[in-house]
Amino acid sequence: MKKKIAVLASGRGSNFQAVIDAIQDGKIPATCAALITDNPKAYAIERAKKVKIPVTVIDYASFPSREMYERALLSAMQQVNADLFVLAGYMRIVSAGIVRAFPGKMVNIHPALLPGFTGLHAQRQAINYGVKVSGCTVHFVDESLDGGPIILQHCVRVLEGDDEESLAERILHHEHECYPEAIKLFCEDRLEIVGRKVRIR
Repeated sequence: MKKKIAVLASGRGSNFQAVIDAIQDGKIPATCAALITDNPKAYAIERAKKVKIPVTVIDYASFPSREMYERALLSAMQQVNADLFVLAGYMRIVSAGIVRAFPGKMVNIHPALLPGFTGLHAQRQAINYGVKVSGCTVHFVDESLDGGPIILQHCVRVLEGDDEESLAERILHHEHECYPEAIKLFCEDRLEIVGRKVRIR
C-alpha cells in the first residue's frame, strides 16, 4: 500500500517539486495528500495547484502569537494524518509539541553535512570556515536544531572562488536527488531508527 505524505514549505518549493516529480514518475511509492504553508505568497502553492494537491495556508503573520500558530499547524497536520511529513524549505522551527505528536514521521533536508553548520546560512558558514567539502543531509526531525538521526547525505566539493550563492546552487541540485531517495526508503519501510542512528534495510 502506498504511503501518504504531506509537505510543509514556505518558499519557492523546488524540493517539493522534486518530490512531486519522483512520485509521478513512480520512483516513490506514495501519494502527496497536502501542502501546508505558512506563507500565502509561497510559489510552492502554484506547484501544488498544477497537480491538484490540496493546499492549506496557515499564515503566520495572521496569528497574534507563535503558540496560536503552532496550535493551528498541529491541527492541520492531524487532519491530514500523513504517514510522513516532509519539511521542504519550511522556514520555521517546529515546536517540541509537534515533534512529539509525530515521532519518526517527520523529515527535513539541510544544506550542509550535519552535524556541522546547523541553523540558517549553512552555506555561508561552510565558506567562512574554509571547508573543502560540503553537501546536504536528510534527517528525521527531533527536538534539537538539525540534530535528528541522519538518513542520507550527499557530498559537494567547495570550489576555489565559491561564494554562498554558487555553493548553495550546487548543493540544491544534490538536494533534489537526495530528498526523493530518502523519502523512497521511508515509503518502502526500509528505515529503522536505532537510538540516534538510522539503519537502512
